[in-house]
This record gives sequence, structure tokens and C-alpha cells, in this order.
Amino acid sequence: MPFNRREFIEVSLAAAATALLPAAVLGAPDKKLKILFLGGTGFLGPHTVRYALERGHEVTLFNRGRTNTDLFPELETIIGNRDPEIDDGLKGLEGREWDAVIDTSSYVPRITGASAGLLAESVEQYLFVSTICQYDNWAEGGTNGTEDRPGATLDDPTTEDVRTHYCALKAYCERAVEEAMPGRVTQIRPGLIVGPRDGTDRFTYWPVRIDQGGEVLAPGKPSDLTQYIDVRDLARFMVHCLEQELTDTYNVVRNPMPFGDLLSTCVDTIESDAELTWVPADFLAEHDIQAWRDVPAWADSDSALAGSLTWSADKALSAGLTISPVEDTIRDTLAWFRSLPDERQAELRAGMSRDKEASVLEAWHSSRRPQGS
Repeated sequence: MPFNRREFIEVSLAAAATALLPAAVLGAPDKKLKILFLGGTGFLGPHTVRYALERGHEVTLFNRGRTNTDLFPELETIIGNRDPEIDDGLKGLEGREWDAVIDTSSYVPRITGASAGLLAESVEQYLFVSTICQYDNWAEGGTNGTEDRPGATLDDPTTEDVRTHYCALKAYCERAVEEAMPGRVTQIRPGLIVGPRDGTDRFTYWPVRIDQGGEVLAPGKPSDLTQYIDVRDLARFMVHCLEQELTDTYNVVRNPMPFGDLLSTCVDTIESDAELTWVPADFLAEHDIQAWRDVPAWADSDSALAGSLTWSADKALSAGLTISPVEDTIRDTLAWFRSLPDERQAELRAGMSRDKEASVLEAWHSSRRPQGS
């Protein structure tokens, strides 16, 4: 049976306490760092700020002062704008010094280059959060794609149309940082970031849907691969890179796992009565069920998207990336979602509606019944 809200929050708190153990096990860092966060109040930022504080580092935030302003009232926050052409821009950073900067909020090369250029004489290390999709033909990366594959390019590298060119622009942002601070940059290329506070629901859909129980449409084959990174594992690795002064490029994902393992682990972890019905990819396509839009975090292993979920994380793992048990990610994500207001819980932002799911399942069962029955 699904856990009730109180039980899940209790379990989540216990799991969260366990998740903090790596900081204690690692011991105190060799040096207390002064870290500047560009952003720090969205999804990844707060997890990273909290872990940096747990490790004893001094944190300063730089942002517009508009998002989640109540998160860190005790921290110094410099109000400004990433775009140097808007209002006072980056002026609040002038004349200051930090050991390192973590940039979680940059998507346009002009803007990224401006902050890196300004901070080049003020920080020793610049950690830039890029994306796994910055690679050229990233969705066709193939199994075990590594960091040495070339980045994407644009016919017009001056474009600032992030909605259309998000992935390629991140590749150009990486180049802008490296040009400003050669040899002092850590490039972090995360895959699908999941966990508590993820506002996209691209992973959250599955624990939530399975917690609801009943027949669940499972896409494709159990052997199709999926890949993600728990936001807390990502945050720990980013701070680790600063503590160890690692200036390199890393794919930060967990190594691929069968989608069937993910869904069955959801069922077992949540103790749900859900029953998985696997529906082939070609049947889903015939009924306008699309990967990511309707069935998030999945790609048909025979499709052009398959390579998007099969990148190698071996380099990051060798450098100190640790991966939380999938059970913890499932449990904590569901507990966080259940803590949200009822109106937010009623509107999942990813995945198909229950009505659409039921319609496709009925069509699938009908297609398998003997004619005339």
C-alpha cells in the first residue's frame, strides 16, 4: 500500500539525515573556501549552497533578488544582473575577491564571458554548470559517450535565442569561460537533474504515478536505458571539485540503468499496488505518445534519442562523484512532492494525464484481444 503523507515525510527526514553522512565521513576540508554563487536560489543552487555551508565554507550569493529570496537570509547577497547591459549589471562584484565561483545560471555566451572576464582576477577557480546536451549530436552520442566528443556549433554564434538553441549555447558558454580563465575552469555537464525541489516533474512523474497505484503504462521495453543525476549528488561533487581544485570537464550522471529497474524499484520502494503494463514503442507512436513529453526520462532504445541517456560518467566517478541509491531518490522526491500545496500536486508538469494513459492502455489491450471476442 502507498505510504501516507506523514509516514513518507518521516522516512524522508531519516533519508535526508543519511544523505548528509558523506560530509562527515570526508572530514573537514583542508581549507575553508570563500565561494561566490552566481544564482543559487533555483533548483540546483540551494542544494549546493547548503552543502557548501555544511562543509564549513563561506558563501556569497549574486542574483537579481527576485527568486526564493527567503532561502538564505543569513548570507550576504549582492543584488545585480548577469547581463552587464541591464541596470548596474555586475558592478557589485567589482573590487571583491573569492577563492572560487559556482555559476549555475548562465545560458548566453556574451553574459557568461562578461562574468568570467570580470572575475578572472578575483577568483582562482570558476566552476561552470553546463549540460550533457552541449555535445554535437548529443542525442546520438551512443553508449559510453565521453567528454572528448566535440561540442555543438551554430551557424550564428551571436544568437541569444536560448529557447531554440539552449544546448549549443551552453557549449559556447563553456568556451567563453575557458577563454577568460584558461586552465582554471571546471566544466560540469549534468544529465537530467532530479530530486527534491525539481520543478519540471520529469522524474517526479514516475514515483507520483506509481504511488497512485493501479495499472501503469510503462513505455517500450524494460531493457530500454535511462540516466539521471540526483541533485544532491551533483551538489556534493561540485563542492568536491572546488575543495580538490579539480579543473577538468566531467559528465555528471549516474551510469545508465534499465528503465524496467527504475520502475520496479519505484513499486518496491513505495510499496505500491501498481501493476506495470509494457506497451511497445511503435504502438505508443501510433497513439501520439512521445518520449519525454508523455513518458519522461525514457527513450526507445531503437530511436535516435537513445544515445541521450547513455553517456559515460566514468571520469567523474573516478574523480570522486558518489551516487545515491535509487531508492533514496525515489523516496525523497515523492516526500517532497507530497509536501507541496494541493493545487500544485494536482498539476504534474510532465507526463501524460490519467485519462490519456487509460485510453492508450485500453487501445493496447483491445489490440491484443482475439478478433470477435
